[in-house]
Amino acid sequence: METVRRARADEWEATRAIRLASLQDPLAHQAFLESYAAAAARPDEFWRRRAAASATGGAVAHYVVVDGAERWVGSVTGLVEDAGSTDFEGRAVRQRQVHIVGVWLHPDHRGRGLIQRAIDAVVGWGRAHGAERARLYVHADNARARAAYAKAGFVASGAVFEGSIGREEELVRELR
Repeated sequence: METVRRARADEWEATRAIRLASLQDPLAHQAFLESYAAAAARPDEFWRRRAAASATGGAVAHYVVVDGAERWVGSVTGLVEDAGSTDFEGRAVRQRQVHIVGVWLHPDHRGRGLIQRAIDAVVGWGRAHGAERARLYVHADNARARAAYAKAGFVASGAVFEGSIGREEELVRELR
């Protein structure tokens, strides 16, 4: 039985391991803005800071899917974006929202609704921190991710752009 929970600050080694696993996925080039080599080269202190920053508070939250053997098999991160700010691609943020990033689930655990549960946990965290909607970007060619996001209640906003990993589309889920 898998559980979904927020990662803890002292779990920096597992935080690093799940990120490196996600970056080895065959579709990582369509889903992540970082390469495996770049992530693997980061020092331990980077991972300690990353785990600590996303374990508590209302700016960043990292949720993980944990299997019955206590192995991390999935990961979703939420970033609160305030109205009037700009996102990582330099686009204006028009309302307080939770931006969902770093979505990944081990292939052996796909197709059972686990990624939707993890996304729902991040969405719930965002809602508790005043987010009016959730959003994410999906690569135009990533049909697997698009299907998972649709099951999680996301729809196309109409915003399409050429990002650093190619053509991407914004998907949203209203939280009001």
